[in-house]
Amino acid sequence: LHFSLQVLAGSGLDVGFTLISPYGYRLVSEFMKSDGFHVVDPTEEGDYRICFDNSFSTLVEKMVFMEVIVDSKDRADEDWESLADPENTLGYKLDDIKEVMEAVHKNLERSGQTQAVLRAFEARDRYLLEDNLWRVSFWSSLNLLLIVTVAFAQVYAVRRLF
Repeated sequence: LHFSLQVLAGSGLDVGFTLISPYGYRLVSEFMKSDGFHVVDPTEEGDYRICFDNSFSTLVEKMVFMEVIVDSKDRADEDWESLADPENTLGYKLDDIKEVMEAVHKNLERSGQTQAVLRAFEARDRYLLEDNLWRVSFWSSLNLLLIVTVAFAQVYAVRRLF
């Protein structure tokens, strides 16, 4: 069981989370983290609970990307075994093909998971960029207004002298 999380948006970019076993034992518990990756060996049968805690920041909502990967060892070997002919060397070739296809499938799953994590990083960076853009635009507009006001005040003051 692989569990990863990343806070994408919100004040402070931190959140508390807990991973609880089916019998109620806390397997992972962290407080005020912006991201995390944990690998847990699922020794107990049942539903695992993932709890997020934002109680320390009650006024601000958070956007959290979470990914849970459950490694399944169960494969449909019956389909492959029905294709193998014991009187022929075809069985050996099918075993080789089966191993290669399982490796390709596993690599494709990992690639998809990696792309999902990278999309989450990109989303967090985009939210930070948009928030910073608003702040920069606001303060730049305020400074521009102040400069124009000072310029008019100087022109007025110079005209009053003559």
